[in-house]
Amino acid sequence: MNASDGAEILKRARDVAPLLAANAAEGRGNFRMSGKSIAAMREAGFFRILQPRRHGGFELAPQIIYETEIILGEGDMSAAWILGVSGVISWLVALFDARAGEETWSANGDEIFCCALRRNGVATPVPGGYRLSGRWTYASGCDYAGWAVLGAMRGVEKPGPQDHLLLLVPRADFEIIDTWRSPGMQATGSHDVAARDAFVPAHRMIRLIDNLNCAGPGQSTNDAPLYRLPFGQIFGAGVSTPAAGALRAILDAFVAGARERKRMGSSLADDPDAQLACAQAAGAIDLAHMIVARNFEAMMADARRGVVTPIPDRLRYKYQLSTITERCRAAATRILDLSGTAGLSDKAPFQHLTADICAARQHITNQTMLHGRDLGWSMLGLPEKADFMV
Repeated sequence: MNASDGAEILKRARDVAPLLAANAAEGRGNFRMSGKSIAAMREAGFFRILQPRRHGGFELAPQIIYETEIILGEGDMSAAWILGVSGVISWLVALFDARAGEETWSANGDEIFCCALRRNGVATPVPGGYRLSGRWTYASGCDYAGWAVLGAMRGVEKPGPQDHLLLLVPRADFEIIDTWRSPGMQATGSHDVAARDAFVPAHRMIRLIDNLNCAGPGQSTNDAPLYRLPFGQIFGAGVSTPAAGALRAILDAFVAGARERKRMGSSLADDPDAQLACAQAAGAIDLAHMIVARNFEAMMADARRGVVTPIPDRLRYKYQLSTITERCRAAATRILDLSGTAGLSDKAPFQHLTADICAARQHITNQTMLHGRDLGWSMLGLPEKADFMV
Protein backbone atom coordinates (compact mmCIF):
# COMPACT_ATOMS: atom_id res chain seq x y z
CA MET A 1 0.00 0.00 0.00
CA ASN A 2 1.12 3.52 -0.76
CA ALA A 3 1.89 4.93 2.69
CA SER A 4 0.18 8.19 1.76
CA ASP A 5 -3.03 6.51 0.58
CA GLY A 6 -5.63 6.98 3.28
CA ALA A 7 -8.34 5.83 0.88
CA GLU A 8 -6.85 2.34 0.91
CA ILE A 9 -7.00 2.22 4.71
CA LEU A 10 -10.66 3.25 4.68
CA LYS A 11 -11.42 0.59 2.06
CA ARG A 12 -9.76 -2.03 4.26
CA ALA A 13 -11.80 -0.80 7.22
CA ARG A 14 -15.02 -1.36 5.29
CA ASP A 15 -13.81 -4.86 4.38
CA VAL A 16 -12.91 -5.72 8.00
CA ALA A 17 -15.99 -4.27 9.73
CA PRO A 18 -18.28 -7.26 8.94
CA LEU A 19 -15.71 -9.67 10.44
CA LEU A 20 -15.60 -7.56 13.59
CA ALA A 21 -19.40 -7.70 13.80
CA ALA A 22 -19.32 -11.49 13.45
CA ASN A 23 -16.83 -11.79 16.33
CA ALA A 24 -18.40 -9.16 18.58
CA ALA A 25 -20.45 -11.56 20.71
CA GLU A 26 -17.33 -13.63 21.46
CA GLY A 27 -15.53 -10.50 22.62
CA ARG A 28 -18.41 -9.45 24.85
CA GLY A 29 -18.56 -12.88 26.46
CA ASN A 30 -14.82 -13.01 27.15
CA PHE A 31 -14.36 -9.34 28.14
CA ARG A 32 -11.55 -9.10 25.61
CA MET A 33 -11.36 -8.70 21.85
CA SER A 34 -11.56 -11.80 19.73
CA GLY A 35 -8.10 -12.86 18.63
CA LYS A 36 -9.43 -13.16 15.09
CA SER A 37 -10.55 -9.52 15.14
CA ILE A 38 -7.23 -8.27 16.47
CA ALA A 39 -5.36 -10.30 13.84
CA ALA A 40 -7.49 -8.83 11.05
CA MET A 41 -6.91 -5.29 12.31
CA ARG A 42 -3.16 -5.90 12.47
CA GLU A 43 -3.05 -7.43 9.01
CA ALA A 44 -4.95 -4.44 7.59
CA GLY A 45 -2.31 -2.10 9.01
CA PHE A 46 -4.67 -0.06 11.18
CA PHE A 47 -2.23 0.17 14.08
CA ARG A 48 0.35 1.78 11.75
CA ILE A 49 -1.82 4.74 10.67
CA LEU A 50 -0.11 7.36 12.87
CA GLN A 51 3.14 5.44 13.31
CA PRO A 52 6.25 7.18 11.90
CA ARG A 53 7.42 6.08 8.46
CA ARG A 54 10.93 5.57 9.77
CA HIS A 55 9.51 2.79 11.97
CA GLY A 56 7.42 1.16 9.24
CA GLY A 57 4.28 3.22 9.78
CA PHE A 58 2.10 5.11 7.32
CA GLU A 59 2.29 8.54 9.01
CA LEU A 60 -1.12 9.52 7.64
CA ALA A 61 -3.24 12.56 8.46
CA PRO A 62 -4.97 12.17 11.84
CA GLN A 63 -8.42 12.33 10.24
CA ILE A 64 -7.76 8.92 8.67
CA ILE A 65 -7.53 7.06 11.97
CA TYR A 66 -10.76 8.66 13.21
CA GLU A 67 -12.63 7.88 10.01
CA THR A 68 -11.30 4.32 10.31
CA GLU A 69 -12.63 4.14 13.86
CA ILE A 70 -16.09 5.25 12.74
CA ILE A 71 -16.17 2.55 10.08
CA LEU A 72 -14.90 -0.17 12.43
CA GLY A 73 -17.39 1.00 15.06
CA GLU A 74 -20.18 -0.10 12.73
CA GLY A 75 -18.91 -3.64 13.23
CA ASP A 76 -17.71 -3.55 16.85
CA MET A 77 -17.35 -0.39 18.89
CA SER A 78 -14.88 -2.10 21.24
CA ALA A 79 -12.55 -2.74 18.30
CA ALA A 80 -12.78 0.89 17.24
CA TRP A 81 -12.04 2.02 20.80
CA ILE A 82 -8.94 -0.17 21.05
CA LEU A 83 -7.67 1.22 17.75
CA GLY A 84 -8.35 4.74 19.02
CA VAL A 85 -6.31 4.19 22.18
CA SER A 86 -3.48 2.15 20.68
CA GLY A 87 -3.19 4.23 17.53
CA VAL A 88 -3.02 7.42 19.57
CA ILE A 89 -0.32 6.02 21.84
CA SER A 90 1.61 4.95 18.73
CA TRP A 91 1.57 8.64 17.79
CA LEU A 92 2.69 9.60 21.30
CA VAL A 93 5.64 7.20 21.28
CA ALA A 94 6.96 9.16 18.28
CA LEU A 95 7.43 12.10 20.67
CA PHE A 96 9.62 10.13 23.08
CA ASP A 97 13.37 9.98 22.66
CA ALA A 98 14.22 8.19 19.40
CA ARG A 99 15.58 5.22 21.35
CA ALA A 100 12.09 4.46 22.65
CA GLY A 101 10.76 4.05 19.12
CA GLU A 102 13.66 1.80 18.19
CA GLU A 103 12.90 -0.45 21.17
CA THR A 104 9.15 -0.68 20.64
CA TRP A 105 8.98 -1.19 16.88
CA SER A 106 12.21 -3.04 16.12
CA ALA A 107 10.69 -6.37 17.15
CA ASN A 108 7.10 -5.78 16.05
CA GLY A 109 6.09 -3.21 13.45
CA ASP A 110 2.40 -3.75 14.28
CA GLU A 111 2.83 -3.19 18.00
CA ILE A 112 -0.29 -2.60 20.09
CA PHE A 113 -0.12 -0.20 23.02
CA CYS A 114 -2.33 0.33 26.03
CA CYS A 115 -2.28 3.26 28.39
CA ALA A 116 -3.42 4.53 31.77
CA LEU A 117 -2.47 8.17 31.98
CA ARG A 118 -3.67 9.12 35.44
CA ARG A 119 -0.83 9.83 37.82
CA ASN A 120 -1.52 6.71 39.89
CA GLY A 121 2.10 5.61 39.97
CA VAL A 122 5.23 6.85 41.68
CA ALA A 123 8.37 7.22 39.58
CA THR A 124 11.37 7.37 41.90
CA PRO A 125 14.50 8.85 40.27
CA VAL A 126 17.48 6.48 40.18
CA PRO A 127 20.69 6.55 38.14
CA GLY A 128 19.77 6.23 34.46
CA GLY A 129 16.01 6.51 34.91
CA TYR A 130 13.19 5.71 37.32
CA ARG A 131 11.77 2.94 39.49
CA LEU A 132 8.04 2.78 38.78
CA SER A 133 5.38 1.32 41.06
CA GLY A 134 1.61 1.68 41.04
CA ARG A 135 -1.75 0.35 39.94
CA TRP A 136 -3.80 1.85 37.14
CA THR A 137 -7.40 1.41 35.96
CA TYR A 138 -8.98 1.10 32.51
CA ALA A 139 -6.01 -0.02 30.40
CA SER A 140 -8.06 -0.76 27.27
CA GLY A 141 -6.60 -3.45 25.01
CA CYS A 142 -3.99 -4.52 27.56
CA ASP A 143 -4.52 -8.23 26.76
CA TYR A 144 -2.89 -7.68 23.37
CA ALA A 145 -0.49 -4.86 24.22
CA GLY A 146 3.27 -5.31 24.07
CA TRP A 147 3.83 -1.95 25.78
CA ALA A 148 1.97 0.41 28.11
CA VAL A 149 2.25 4.14 28.72
CA LEU A 150 1.58 4.75 32.42
CA GLY A 151 1.12 7.99 34.31
CA ALA A 152 3.05 8.74 37.49
CA MET A 153 4.27 11.54 39.70
CA ARG A 154 7.99 11.95 40.05
CA GLY A 155 9.00 10.79 43.54
CA VAL A 156 10.33 14.08 44.86
CA GLU A 157 9.55 15.99 48.04
CA LYS A 158 7.23 18.60 46.54
CA PRO A 159 6.05 17.43 43.11
CA GLY A 160 4.59 20.06 40.79
CA PRO A 161 2.93 20.09 37.36
CA GLN A 162 6.30 19.44 35.69
CA ASP A 163 6.55 16.17 37.66
CA HIS A 164 3.52 14.46 36.07
CA LEU A 165 5.30 11.89 33.90
CA LEU A 166 4.32 9.36 31.27
CA LEU A 167 6.51 6.26 31.19
CA LEU A 168 6.74 3.59 28.50
CA VAL A 169 6.86 0.08 29.98
CA PRO A 170 7.22 -3.30 28.20
CA ARG A 171 4.74 -6.13 28.82
CA ALA A 172 7.21 -8.02 30.98
CA ASP A 173 7.18 -5.16 33.50
CA PHE A 174 3.45 -4.82 34.13
CA GLU A 175 0.78 -7.19 35.39
CA ILE A 176 -2.80 -7.39 34.12
CA ILE A 177 -5.43 -7.66 36.88
CA ASP A 178 -8.76 -9.02 35.59
CA THR A 179 -11.25 -6.35 36.71
CA TRP A 180 -13.24 -5.25 33.65
CA ARG A 181 -16.94 -6.20 33.92
CA SER A 182 -18.72 -3.26 32.32
CA PRO A 183 -22.22 -3.62 30.78
CA GLY A 184 -20.91 -1.75 27.72
CA MET A 185 -17.74 -2.04 25.61
CA GLN A 186 -17.00 -5.34 27.33
CA ALA A 187 -14.54 -6.45 24.64
CA THR A 188 -12.19 -3.53 25.26
CA GLY A 189 -10.71 -5.58 28.12
CA SER A 190 -10.09 -2.37 30.07
CA HIS A 191 -8.57 -4.16 33.05
CA ASP A 192 -6.32 -2.77 35.76
CA VAL A 193 -2.56 -3.01 35.32
CA ALA A 194 0.16 -2.83 37.97
CA ALA A 195 3.92 -2.35 38.08
CA ARG A 196 6.18 -3.11 41.03
CA ASP A 197 9.58 -1.43 41.16
CA ALA A 198 10.02 -1.63 37.39
CA PHE A 199 13.12 0.11 36.04
CA VAL A 200 12.28 2.58 33.26
CA PRO A 201 15.28 4.19 31.51
CA ALA A 202 15.14 7.96 31.18
CA HIS A 203 14.64 7.85 27.41
CA ARG A 204 11.29 6.13 27.95
CA MET A 205 9.85 9.07 29.89
CA ILE A 206 8.09 12.20 28.71
CA ARG A 207 6.43 14.91 30.80
CA LEU A 208 2.72 15.51 30.34
CA ILE A 209 3.38 19.25 30.26
CA ASP A 210 5.52 18.69 27.15
CA ASN A 211 2.42 17.32 25.42
CA LEU A 212 0.53 20.48 26.32
CA ASN A 213 3.30 22.48 24.64
CA CYS A 214 3.30 20.21 21.56
CA ALA A 215 6.93 19.34 22.22
CA GLY A 216 8.99 16.21 22.69
CA PRO A 217 12.52 14.93 22.09
CA GLY A 218 11.32 12.64 19.31
CA GLN A 219 10.49 15.62 17.12
CA SER A 220 14.17 15.86 16.21
CA THR A 221 13.75 12.70 14.12
CA ASN A 222 9.96 12.64 13.58
CA ASP A 223 9.68 16.17 12.24
CA ALA A 224 6.43 15.98 10.23
CA PRO A 225 3.66 18.45 11.17
CA LEU A 226 1.62 15.44 12.35
CA TYR A 227 3.86 15.20 15.42
CA ARG A 228 3.33 18.83 16.40
CA LEU A 229 -0.34 18.54 17.29
CA PRO A 230 -1.78 18.76 20.83
CA PHE A 231 -1.89 15.34 22.48
CA GLY A 232 -5.18 16.14 24.22
CA GLN A 233 -6.87 16.63 20.86
CA ILE A 234 -5.35 13.50 19.32
CA PHE A 235 -6.42 11.42 22.33
CA GLY A 236 -9.84 13.07 22.63
CA ALA A 237 -10.84 12.19 19.08
CA GLY A 238 -9.61 8.63 19.60
CA VAL A 239 -12.17 7.99 22.34
CA SER A 240 -15.08 10.04 20.95
CA THR A 241 -15.41 8.97 17.32
CA PRO A 242 -16.16 5.24 17.86
CA ALA A 243 -19.65 6.19 19.06
CA ALA A 244 -20.54 7.55 15.62
CA GLY A 245 -19.83 4.16 14.06
CA ALA A 246 -21.95 2.33 16.63
CA LEU A 247 -24.80 4.79 16.05
CA ARG A 248 -24.56 4.18 12.30
CA ALA A 249 -25.05 0.44 12.89
CA ILE A 250 -28.05 1.16 15.15
CA LEU A 251 -29.59 3.53 12.60
CA ASP A 252 -29.08 1.14 9.67
CA ALA A 253 -30.71 -1.73 11.58
CA PHE A 254 -33.63 0.45 12.64
CA VAL A 255 -34.27 1.75 9.12
CA ALA A 256 -34.01 -1.76 7.66
CA GLY A 257 -36.74 -3.10 9.95
CA ALA A 258 -39.02 -0.09 10.34
CA ARG A 259 -41.38 -0.87 7.45
CA GLU A 260 -42.02 -4.42 8.64
CA ARG A 261 -42.42 -3.50 12.32
CA LYS A 262 -45.95 -2.75 13.47
CA ARG A 263 -46.74 -0.35 16.27
CA MET A 264 -50.34 0.02 17.38
CA GLY A 265 -51.42 -1.50 14.06
CA SER A 266 -49.39 0.86 11.88
CA SER A 267 -45.95 0.59 10.30
CA LEU A 268 -43.21 1.96 12.56
CA ALA A 269 -41.96 3.87 9.53
CA ASP A 270 -45.17 5.94 9.63
CA ASP A 271 -44.51 7.06 13.21
CA PRO A 272 -43.39 10.75 13.29
CA ASP A 273 -41.25 9.99 16.36
CA ALA A 274 -39.41 7.29 14.41
CA GLN A 275 -38.90 9.64 11.49
CA LEU A 276 -37.48 12.33 13.77
CA ALA A 277 -35.22 9.81 15.52
CA CYS A 278 -33.72 8.76 12.18
CA ALA A 279 -33.03 12.36 11.18
CA GLN A 280 -31.45 13.15 14.55
CA ALA A 281 -29.21 10.07 14.41
CA ALA A 282 -28.05 10.87 10.89
CA GLY A 283 -27.35 14.43 11.95
CA ALA A 284 -25.26 13.30 14.92
CA ILE A 285 -23.16 11.07 12.65
CA ASP A 286 -22.64 13.85 10.10
CA LEU A 287 -21.58 16.28 12.83
CA ALA A 288 -18.98 13.81 14.09
CA HIS A 289 -17.39 13.65 10.64
CA MET A 290 -17.48 17.42 10.22
CA ILE A 291 -16.03 18.23 13.66
CA VAL A 292 -13.07 15.93 13.12
CA ALA A 293 -12.41 17.05 9.53
CA ARG A 294 -12.61 20.78 10.21
CA ASN A 295 -10.80 20.96 13.53
CA PHE A 296 -7.91 18.68 12.67
CA GLU A 297 -7.36 20.43 9.36
CA ALA A 298 -7.15 23.72 11.29
CA MET A 299 -4.62 22.23 13.75
CA MET A 300 -2.60 20.67 10.95
CA ALA A 301 -2.49 24.07 9.24
CA ASP A 302 -1.12 25.54 12.46
CA ALA A 303 1.51 22.79 12.67
CA ARG A 304 2.59 23.31 9.06
CA ARG A 305 3.19 26.98 9.85
CA GLY A 306 5.16 26.09 12.96
CA VAL A 307 2.44 27.54 15.20
CA VAL A 308 1.22 25.90 18.41
CA THR A 309 -2.60 25.91 18.32
CA PRO A 310 -3.79 28.48 20.91
CA ILE A 311 -5.42 27.25 24.10
CA PRO A 312 -8.79 29.00 23.46
CA ASP A 313 -9.08 27.15 20.15
CA ARG A 314 -8.13 23.87 21.81
CA LEU A 315 -10.78 24.37 24.50
CA ARG A 316 -13.36 24.86 21.77
CA TYR A 317 -12.19 21.81 19.83
CA LYS A 318 -12.11 19.66 22.98
CA TYR A 319 -15.66 20.65 23.87
CA GLN A 320 -16.84 19.89 20.34
CA LEU A 321 -15.20 16.45 20.47
CA SER A 322 -16.97 15.72 23.74
CA THR A 323 -20.36 16.45 22.17
CA ILE A 324 -19.96 13.60 19.67
CA THR A 325 -20.61 10.83 22.17
CA GLU A 326 -23.26 12.90 23.96
CA ARG A 327 -25.25 13.32 20.73
CA CYS A 328 -24.77 9.68 19.80
CA ARG A 329 -25.99 8.53 23.20
CA ALA A 330 -29.13 10.66 22.96
CA ALA A 331 -29.89 9.45 19.43
CA ALA A 332 -29.22 5.78 20.24
CA THR A 333 -31.43 5.91 23.33
CA ARG A 334 -34.32 7.33 21.30
CA ILE A 335 -34.03 4.54 18.76
CA LEU A 336 -33.79 1.91 21.52
CA ASP A 337 -36.98 3.30 23.07
CA LEU A 338 -38.77 3.15 19.73
CA SER A 339 -37.60 -0.40 19.04
CA GLY A 340 -39.68 -1.71 21.95
CA THR A 341 -39.13 -5.21 23.26
CA ALA A 342 -37.61 -6.20 19.91
CA GLY A 343 -34.68 -3.99 20.86
CA LEU A 344 -33.82 -6.37 23.68
CA SER A 345 -33.16 -9.29 21.37
CA ASP A 346 -29.59 -10.57 21.10
CA LYS A 347 -30.18 -10.73 17.35
CA ALA A 348 -30.67 -6.96 17.21
CA PRO A 349 -27.84 -4.49 17.79
CA PHE A 350 -29.83 -1.92 19.73
CA GLN A 351 -29.19 -2.79 23.35
CA HIS A 352 -25.55 -3.87 22.96
CA LEU A 353 -24.46 -0.86 20.93
CA THR A 354 -26.43 1.62 23.04
CA ALA A 355 -24.69 0.19 26.11
CA ASP A 356 -21.35 0.62 24.31
CA ILE A 357 -22.07 4.28 23.57
CA CYS A 358 -23.24 4.90 27.14
CA ALA A 359 -20.03 3.33 28.48
CA ALA A 360 -17.89 5.53 26.23
CA ARG A 361 -19.78 8.61 27.41
CA GLN A 362 -18.47 7.95 30.95
CA HIS A 363 -14.87 8.63 29.90
CA ILE A 364 -13.66 11.97 31.23
CA THR A 365 -12.78 13.13 27.72
CA ASN A 366 -16.45 12.70 26.74
CA GLN A 367 -17.87 14.63 29.72
CA THR A 368 -19.62 17.37 27.78
CA MET A 369 -20.59 19.52 30.76
CA LEU A 370 -17.03 19.53 32.09
CA HIS A 371 -15.49 20.67 28.81
CA GLY A 372 -18.33 23.09 28.13
CA ARG A 373 -17.70 24.82 31.45
CA ASP A 374 -13.97 25.03 30.67
CA LEU A 375 -14.74 26.62 27.30
CA GLY A 376 -17.20 29.07 28.82
CA TRP A 377 -14.67 29.97 31.51
CA SER A 378 -12.19 30.94 28.81
CA MET A 379 -14.80 32.80 26.74
CA LEU A 380 -15.68 34.94 29.77
CA GLY A 381 -12.06 36.02 30.17
CA LEU A 382 -11.39 34.26 33.46
CA PRO A 383 -7.83 33.17 34.41
CA GLU A 384 -6.50 30.30 32.30
CA LYS A 385 -6.91 26.85 33.85
CA ALA A 386 -4.16 24.23 33.79
CA ASP A 387 -5.43 21.27 31.75
CA PHE A 388 -2.61 19.26 30.23
CA MET A 389 -5.03 17.19 28.12
CA VAL A 390 -6.51 20.04 26.11
